[in-house]
Amino acid sequence: MIRTTPFHPRLSELNKTGLYTHWSGHLSALRYSHAPKHEYFAVRNSVGVFDSSPLFKYWIRGRDAERLLAGVFVRDVRTCRPGRAQYTIWCDDRGFVMEDGVVFRHSENEFFLTSARPQMGYLSDLRGRLEVEITDVSDDYGVLAVQGPRSRAVLAALSDDVAGLRYFEHAETKIAKAPVTVSRTGYTGDLGYEVTVPSAHALDVLDALLEAGAGHGLRPFGEEALMMLRIEAGLPLVDVDFHNSRLVFTDHDRVTPQELGLGWMLRGLDGDRAFVGRDAIRRELAEGTSRWATVGIVVDWEEWDRLYRDAGLLPEKNETPLGWESMLYDAEGEQVGYATAFMYSPVLQRHIGMARVPTELAAPGSEVHLELTINHHTTKVLARTARMPLFNPERKTATP
Repeated sequence: MIRTTPFHPRLSELNKTGLYTHWSGHLSALRYSHAPKHEYFAVRNSVGVFDSSPLFKYWIRGRDAERLLAGVFVRDVRTCRPGRAQYTIWCDDRGFVMEDGVVFRHSENEFFLTSARPQMGYLSDLRGRLEVEITDVSDDYGVLAVQGPRSRAVLAALSDDVAGLRYFEHAETKIAKAPVTVSRTGYTGDLGYEVTVPSAHALDVLDALLEAGAGHGLRPFGEEALMMLRIEAGLPLVDVDFHNSRLVFTDHDRVTPQELGLGWMLRGLDGDRAFVGRDAIRRELAEGTSRWATVGIVVDWEEWDRLYRDAGLLPEKNETPLGWESMLYDAEGEQVGYATAFMYSPVLQRHIGMARVPTELAAPGSEVHLELTINHHTTKVLARTARMPLFNPERKTATP
């Protein structure tokens, strides 16, 4: 049975296309208008709202809650104080990434976890005899991502507790008399917030948000715009840029945190905290056995244009991310890696991507050659590696 989110009755009225995909058994809008680029620019220039309700959500409570999560997550949740959140990942015993998510700490013994895939069974298996209660509340809450440079102004008009939030802080407050949690988080790489609201109050909160955003150009955006935004931000997506290590057949589809470009999470491995996969990750770092580096790539625009014009065509500038991997080659024509995501960035006005290359090509500015098809023939275009995120506005993390 296809399900709908708590916000669907109102958002469906705004969807002029009627185009949806499935996300964890729920209808999720692909786009609301004929051009997802318009929704994309709403986020980059003003403010957009995205329905993230299909995320799985869990309360993790009890005297040993911190102990359990510190033994699961790669990032040390013990350093996350109440009122803060962490983006984190968890791994298998061999140090390969399984899933990612965001954990919100509400008190010493109370955490709220969101993830794209179900985690109830996995966390319950690891709980053992620890004094921890794990509750699946996925249906009990809706989540709205309010993203873009005007997102703070919109939410500040609805609550006095929003304007002062720092990056990855959260606060419990009220919007339209409903209890909500507002966090300065998101998946767009821009200034943004996420509002978690009990499902029974979802439409009241959404109506208040739409009214407050009317003078700021607020508009809903769907998954097609979100995919454009997240590539510019260098944010990995499960089943695209990485796969759950337990659900694939070979190591070709497995990556470690270091290989996924999340090595910054590995600080403090010399301490005494044991977590699943720690020993394997420490060996990888000590022995330098990483097979890949995940980097951004930026195509040489002059060569791109020349290839198309020489073929009698106008240079293609398509912002729709490709739905398949694109191979990368060195100057001698040997395959050296692949792009997991590729698109034309409207803001950067360059063809960009997220790619996996050998560690020796990880340095920014390293040259690779991206395979593409023109007039039904394959050819290659020059590209260079770059640090991610490729789009990184100061407003995203700036102190209010």
